[in-house]
Amino acid sequence: MQRTWSLSGPLDWMRYINKYVEVKAGTSEEREHCGWLLTVDPVSASLVLVNFGEVGRASVRVVMGHVVEKVEVLQEGDQEMVDRLQAILIQTQSSDLDPEQLQLRKDTVQLWLQKNLIPVEEEGAELKVAGVLTISAPYRPEDCRSCNQIILDRIQRLIRIKPEY
Repeated sequence: MQRTWSLSGPLDWMRYINKYVEVKAGTSEEREHCGWLLTVDPVSASLVLVNFGEVGRASVRVVMGHVVEKVEVLQEGDQEMVDRLQAILIQTQSSDLDPEQLQLRKDTVQLWLQKNLIPVEEEGAELKVAGVLTISAPYRPEDCRSCNQIILDRIQRLIRIKPEY
């Protein structure tokens, strides 16, 4: 990927997600950055790299897309690493809601999205929205996850204005 990183697009970028990569950047400071590629911003082509240190600690670095000259995969990620990376995105919060209340919230959010003509389907305990966004329990705006910031913002706003449970 010689100087075409920002022009290559999301389909190419997806090949690098959840892999340990080396990023060569055209900056005067640090030229090389290594880490597990968590995500790529679809607007700026910026890369989010994660490195794990002490147990329970992770450092995150953003490499701006316009300075990226080359991205090279150094190591494939196994399922354990994918789970660790996903855990960074997922806020783990204990819920005081019983299973019936959680089901009611899930059903309410699903019906609200369908009423607003948003394609949504159940996938286990989660809701999948248009195949690009996931809503986890307890189904609040902050429980939404997506690599597409525009869709994430719109669905979160829609959930914020929905009728109460």
